[in-house]
Amino acid sequence: MTVKPGDPVSPLTPASDASKSHTTRTRVPPPETPEAVQTRFRVIAAFWAVIIFLGFPIWWQTTSIYRAHLPIQEMVDWADGKTCRPVYPLEIHVAAPLLQSPESQHLLRTTQHTLDDLNEFAAHHLRLKLTNDTSDSAARVVEDSTSTLRNTAGETPDVVLTVRVLPEEGLATPRSELLAHTTQLDVFYPPSQIPSPSTSNPPLSVFIAQELQRLYGEEKATIAHILSGESAGLDSTSPQLTESISRRLRRSMKYAETYHLSFSLFTPGSVPSSWDIEAAVQEYLSPLLDAFEPISNFTIDTQVQLYATFSPMTPAPIYDETEAAWTLKKEDLSAFINAAEWPLNPSIGNGPTLNFILYVPDPSQSPMVVKENRASSWIVPQWGGVFLLNPPLEKDQSNPAHLSQDSLQSAFMTFSHQLLTLLGTPSTPASLPLRLQTLIRVRAATLLLSASSTMGSLARLTESLPSIPIPANVASSVSTTLSHLSATCSHLRDGRFNAALASARVAENEAERSFFEKTMVGQVYFPDEHKVAVYLPLLGPIGVPLIVGLMKEVKRLLAEWKAKRAAA
Repeated sequence: MTVKPGDPVSPLTPASDASKSHTTRTRVPPPETPEAVQTRFRVIAAFWAVIIFLGFPIWWQTTSIYRAHLPIQEMVDWADGKTCRPVYPLEIHVAAPLLQSPESQHLLRTTQHTLDDLNEFAAHHLRLKLTNDTSDSAARVVEDSTSTLRNTAGETPDVVLTVRVLPEEGLATPRSELLAHTTQLDVFYPPSQIPSPSTSNPPLSVFIAQELQRLYGEEKATIAHILSGESAGLDSTSPQLTESISRRLRRSMKYAETYHLSFSLFTPGSVPSSWDIEAAVQEYLSPLLDAFEPISNFTIDTQVQLYATFSPMTPAPIYDETEAAWTLKKEDLSAFINAAEWPLNPSIGNGPTLNFILYVPDPSQSPMVVKENRASSWIVPQWGGVFLLNPPLEKDQSNPAHLSQDSLQSAFMTFSHQLLTLLGTPSTPASLPLRLQTLIRVRAATLLLSASSTMGSLARLTESLPSIPIPANVASSVSTTLSHLSATCSHLRDGRFNAALASARVAENEAERSFFEKTMVGQVYFPDEHKVAVYLPLLGPIGVPLIVGLMKEVKRLLAEWKAKRAAA
């Protein structure tokens, strides 16, 4: 049927069918029922409730890092030197048995005034005290004065020196005598120079003050060097003394509560194959080790190594006809020890090892000395010492098969001197007990500064790395360290130096234990970026649908809220 223009269109025409088909294709789905909407909301809410109230707390509890509380500011103050400024008041007893009480009191007062005028380092000062103890028992020998820690827990200051002032006929000027192996100084004066109460600056007072300044000059310069970190600070310190202190501190070992001494006999041939080492140690070394007991303990091991040849890198000894000896150049001494083939253990146990090598040259290269100074021994800084023993040859021009105790005397006397140097013992004064007392005070200062510095390093470490854990034992060690640092400072202030060293030793050990706690170090290698890389592949596929569903529900709720608000 043909439809002409102007005729009405019938509802049964093909155009009407097309329009109806288009309407059917774009028809929207029927709206969700309220029950379906509520079900979807409850499902999404249940997932998020499980995540928030169960999953997140479990994750937080299992992945959280325990960080015990540390007194950060107090630790930093110790490191910066704001909490404690060490002082060293040395109590010296003065005995004047033949002087009247007013004269002795005046001598003490004027000597103290002269000492105060000469002192240029306020942290180290000498305090004189008049005493009536004038017996010879006041002089303490090495064995009695250093075998045990004296006055460790007492409340009285340590008496570092006893000065006896005695008249002597025939003297023109005063003289002093420091008794060997004691802590007693005898000062002899002419009877005509008895200090009168009317004189303000008697010569005897000046002499005693100058002698005391001389006795403790090296100690004062050493402590000033340690506390200030430099050799300057004392105008009276000579350049030679400054260089000597710096060299001694460079050569000495770091302080340890226990040292291991290893004595080794090396020879390039088959003899000597034995030595009286036990008798030599007992005779020449044990008294010194006993004297060191207030400072450190020692263990000893020995060995004999035959056919111990030089290293191929070591220049061979050269025969010097003028010296009639085989010589080693000083610059070649550093390569003398054949560390690749000689069985030398660098450390035994927890403490550092000091190696002492007794080398017996081959008869064809004996005697052997150092070319520059004809010395037969030298020190390897912070390691040990070497002694070249040239024993008398047998009739067949061979070395003796056995080294007796007497033949080892020179070697072990040298080893004793080398041990004192390696442990940082000062070279003055001549009395060993006084030098050991100085070493106690120096070690106390060193440990105090070391433990304080470790506390500061630990504080900066925990603040710069918030992801590392801080176990409870670290907090306990820090508390113990700070407590013993305070005790050390108090003991130093009161002149109890043995007790100060004991407290400083505990503080150093606890500080090292807290800083090198192994459970803290492991977390440093598990940074936050690593955590993100682990979690994203696991949580990404799960989190995206949950987040999208949550956003749709929030959008729907907002639309409903706006519709209700518009209808109202």
